[in-house]
Amino acid sequence: MAFNIGLSGLRAATSDLNVTGNNIANAGTAGFKQSRAEFADVYAASVLGGGANPQGSGVLLADVSQLFNQGNINYTQNGLDLAINGNGFFVTSNNGDVSYTRAGYFGTDKEGFVVNNFGYKLQGYAVDANGNLQNGVVSDVQIQTASQAPKATTEVNQTFNLNSTNSIPANATFDPTDPTSYNSATSTNIYDSQGNSHVMTQYFLKTGPNNWQMNVLIDGRNPDNPGLEPPTPSTVPLQFTTSGQLDVAALVASTPTGFTVGADGTIDLTTWVPAAPDTAIPPVWSSNGATANATGINIDLRPSTQFSSVFAVSSVSQDGYTTGQLSGLEVDDTGVIFARYTNGQSKVQGQVVLANFANQQGLTPAGKTAWTQSFESGEPVVGTPRSGTMGALQSGALEDSNVELSDQLVNLIVAQRNYQANAKTIETESAITQTIINLR
Repeated sequence: MAFNIGLSGLRAATSDLNVTGNNIANAGTAGFKQSRAEFADVYAASVLGGGANPQGSGVLLADVSQLFNQGNINYTQNGLDLAINGNGFFVTSNNGDVSYTRAGYFGTDKEGFVVNNFGYKLQGYAVDANGNLQNGVVSDVQIQTASQAPKATTEVNQTFNLNSTNSIPANATFDPTDPTSYNSATSTNIYDSQGNSHVMTQYFLKTGPNNWQMNVLIDGRNPDNPGLEPPTPSTVPLQFTTSGQLDVAALVASTPTGFTVGADGTIDLTTWVPAAPDTAIPPVWSSNGATANATGINIDLRPSTQFSSVFAVSSVSQDGYTTGQLSGLEVDDTGVIFARYTNGQSKVQGQVVLANFANQQGLTPAGKTAWTQSFESGEPVVGTPRSGTMGALQSGALEDSNVELSDQLVNLIVAQRNYQANAKTIETESAITQTIINLR
């Protein structure tokens, strides 16, 4: 019997060595989760039971469990390297064969799909033609690598302060090249339907106490008729209250040239003709073949003021842009993938989803640092990062193996000693048996 007990000990120690060796071998494997050999004792039992003091019959390997505790986050230079900080697994598909992993080595294939280093496609929520996430429909995440189409400017929002202490310009005839014919000026880039950039310049001329005139040129020409010579601006009268705020009611009642004023006090440039010069000397300006936004450009100046302070533009924004090439990708901590373009714009490309299980120990290891669902694990609970119990995503990072080498090396020594001790048990039993055989 002692032979069998020693043999079971050798087998157990061998299993322990195998598990520990596998942990050590994968100490540098991203997303790897260490295993632990769990043993149980064995007792002999008769038909009627083992009695009050049964004799032990050795040891058996009860289970090899995996420890899913968090590994360290290691930062990389790849924006599509992803690490999970907390619960959850990445969901990948290999032609419909779904597996789950914590290894976040991701990139794109030739078709723009986000894949891991084995070519398995990352799963998440896709976007529709308008860039809206299709929540609830899990599919392959794909990056649109085509150029971003240009967008004509539809609105300009601007806040500025005009200096109330300024005097009426010395030169009563407006000339954009003569600084004495206006008090202040500012420029904003706007875009036509083909993504061509144009410079909209606003010149502010004081006409009396609390009264100003805004002259507007685009590319130094009249917005409605770029062929006018000399440049003739479109104009908007601006009146301010005694407290220095823009008088919106007076603006609504005004009669600007080249603009229309809405009931809300915003002004619309609806007749702009995008233009470009030819190669003649002097150049002749004419339509460049593009158009402005079909409904015009809405300009909001309502937050502007007139105080006793130097002229300053505190904020300006417009929503147009030129053609953009894909320049990079970013993933936020909720898994939303943004594409960055050379025109300064960004666009949502999809959202990564995570899966979690009621019993992670029940997952079946499938190799390649992946697991598959089993009956013991239960059904996957799928959600976005940072929702419910799901962890957060870290872009440009990988989760290291959770193997602690110092612990494993100690375990290796212990398993070796156990093996030697069980071998000694067999050797001793052999010596005793030989003694009995040699009895005369």
